[in-house]
Amino acid sequence: MPIAALEEAQRDLLTLPGVGSSILEISHRSKTFTEIIEQAEANLRTLLAIPESYRILFLQGGAQMQFAMIPLTFLRGTGKVADYVLAGTWGKTAIKEAKTQGEARVAWDGESTNYSRMPAQEELQLSGNAVYVYVTSNETIQGIQFPSEPDTGDVPMVCDSSSDFLCRPVPIERYGILYACAQKNAGPAGVTIVIMREDLLERTPADLPTMLNYKVLGDGKSLVNTPPVFSIYMVKLVTDWLLGEIGGLDKMHEINRGKAKMLYDVIDRSEGFYDGHADPASRSIMNVAFRLADPALTEPFLKQAEQQGLTALKGHRSVGGCRASIYNAMPVEGVEKLRDFMLEFCEKNR
Repeated sequence: MPIAALEEAQRDLLTLPGVGSSILEISHRSKTFTEIIEQAEANLRTLLAIPESYRILFLQGGAQMQFAMIPLTFLRGTGKVADYVLAGTWGKTAIKEAKTQGEARVAWDGESTNYSRMPAQEELQLSGNAVYVYVTSNETIQGIQFPSEPDTGDVPMVCDSSSDFLCRPVPIERYGILYACAQKNAGPAGVTIVIMREDLLERTPADLPTMLNYKVLGDGKSLVNTPPVFSIYMVKLVTDWLLGEIGGLDKMHEINRGKAKMLYDVIDRSEGFYDGHADPASRSIMNVAFRLADPALTEPFLKQAEQQGLTALKGHRSVGGCRASIYNAMPVEGVEKLRDFMLEFCEKNR
């Protein structure tokens, strides 16, 4: 998270100015928290140009809960299908959950290319009459990202944007539902932001349990149960930072592209010493996944990087290799340090 947001949270941890209580102690029904959650929503609406025809919900349960709630709400009992784009690990996890509620159909599967790219529009085999089309905008493990939104026609597009939320502007009206766990770019773990078109919210079946019912949760202003107060407070601080210090998502996107380009340039110019996982057209600006051509050098690379303060570079256990996650709050200086280390390691070990 941004240092500015963490420092403000640190100041408020003992006592909020003018309140006399810690942010960890205030009631979720208090005027103070009402102002916090309303400002967090207002900030998101400004950053993403979210119209009033969309609701913003602050929920719990992470992406795993959304994997279940979405088909439970929109697929179960319809006799129709939902189309799923399987671009990597999280898309595969989502469709597995959807199949417990109805017919979830694969509209495209990147397995044949080892999940190294996103599909072209003409590769999508969409049903046309699906209840929704489900996509994952950025696959963290494989380091691939949709460069732009696919066209799903009149079928609502549902997007798991957990790992690239707020990294760039998005045309929100292209989506029926866009959701994101906060812990990559929007705040700490504990809150999931769901942006849903009003007409879809109104379709929520009445027979769902309260905490799985989007309409009840939306009408209750995300306060049906005690919400994750601190996490939502941090979303407010992070979005304050994006609007104020950064200057909006166009500027954030420019910074993120510059950070990613530094690392991809090292990979591309290494003459095969480093091997990027993603096809260039699908490269993520959040997660740079790569391998060393000589696998025996991977552990020395990771160890020497850690000695220089460059941590958490080990690739996911399911794919191995290395991965640099360069989310919004990662400063340019940190990426420059990694770039310089990669160049030095290549020079010494080629």
